[in-house]
Amino acid sequence: MILTFLSIANTLLCFEVLILLAFLIINGSYTYITLFAFRHLRDSSEAVPDLDRLLALTRSANLRPISIVIPAYNEQVTLVETIHAAIQINYPHYEIVVVNDGSTDETLARLKEAFGLVPIERPDRKAIETEPVRAVYVSERFPKVWVIDKENGGKADALNCGLNYSRYPLFCAIDADSILDPDALLRMGHQFLIDRNLIAAGGSVRVLNGCVVEGSRIKKIRSPRSILTNIQIVEYLRGFMAGRVTLGEYESLLIISGAFGIFRKDLILAIGGYRKTVGEDMDIVLRLHRYCVEQEIKYKVYFIPEPVCWTQVPSDFPSLLRQRNRWQRALVDSIWHNRSMLFNPRYGRAGTLGMPFFLFIELFGPLIEFIGYVGFVLFFIFHMLNPLFALLFFTISILWGMWLNAAAVLLDNFVLHKYESLFDSYRIAILGSLEYLGYRQVLAVERLIATFQVSQTHWGHADRKTIPGRAK
Repeated sequence: MILTFLSIANTLLCFEVLILLAFLIINGSYTYITLFAFRHLRDSSEAVPDLDRLLALTRSANLRPISIVIPAYNEQVTLVETIHAAIQINYPHYEIVVVNDGSTDETLARLKEAFGLVPIERPDRKAIETEPVRAVYVSERFPKVWVIDKENGGKADALNCGLNYSRYPLFCAIDADSILDPDALLRMGHQFLIDRNLIAAGGSVRVLNGCVVEGSRIKKIRSPRSILTNIQIVEYLRGFMAGRVTLGEYESLLIISGAFGIFRKDLILAIGGYRKTVGEDMDIVLRLHRYCVEQEIKYKVYFIPEPVCWTQVPSDFPSLLRQRNRWQRALVDSIWHNRSMLFNPRYGRAGTLGMPFFLFIELFGPLIEFIGYVGFVLFFIFHMLNPLFALLFFTISILWGMWLNAAAVLLDNFVLHKYESLFDSYRIAILGSLEYLGYRQVLAVERLIATFQVSQTHWGHADRKTIPGRAK
């Protein structure tokens, strides 16, 4: 009996130690990432070229032209605004290729009305097989705007269609609910000009909800009232301003957001374009890593924090759960499809640092959190909760997490100063800290479920909201 009791006690002790160690590693990794990003952004802020210098580059013949491709399926609410914002960017040579992926709503009709579309013959390269194209249109009012109307084939198929019809050497993919800062493309194009080894670059993606838009431009950067949206703002700040800055500096950046990224088109064509998956943004970057290593091409994949793209995030919990379910399925699928890179020194830090980070911290993280939270509750219910374990668990998993969120907001406020009002920054920091009081636990369960649903390829419906100050 005594031996049985000791065995149970030792088992519980081992479980508690392992859970605490797992949370310690996860939050310790995020802490290092945040501190590294703060130091890097602080030290590199003086090296960021000022706007006058960038505008002078618009007269440079060496600045490579860019094709902006916008895949759209049932985006009647936001697409016109997104295109108007893209028309106003500061860049010498670019085109906007909108791919209407078989929308069943009024997307195409609204595009015709807003831009005066007329049908025209425009040959495509047909480098990648896609669903049939029904018609090609050009805008009479804005000659840079082209619309490709095709049968539905999914986002990857729409991007591949955009690749076929695009004319320029740099390929910029943005989402249909996004608004680019006027100078975002210029800051990205500048990096491709000064570094010829750069093959792909991502910019910051920020939350549009709560901001005031006038004339298709962000006029006031404000925090929304919704707790749900403020928590997502912190997630984006933590992911982009901390996570991707650090991974980029360590040459292990494995994902460029589908909302805003620029690529060398010749290399995307060389790997066969986008693969049909729910996570085409991570998959394309991983495959570019593999291709360049295997073909012995010198290359860089980088994150540039200054260029900003504003995008809507889910404003209701069901939409949020669908989004995070898809993100988790995309992570599992991308890692599995490119598993030859995992721990493989041939692929440099992308294989030995980036892939293990996404596998153990991002993919297995929800499982570890779920086990920890469930174990804590069960110990409490059966009166087996060790007071020291309870204190350490609450400190490491909850309080430490809240500090990380506050640190992400401070990082943004003191380095990039995007939010005009100090009150807005404080509100985001305070409301964002509530992530660890229910929000994160629910998402951990949803992501855990999604891990075992990787065979499902549906995207899920996204509910769009009309952007305030929509251009007429």
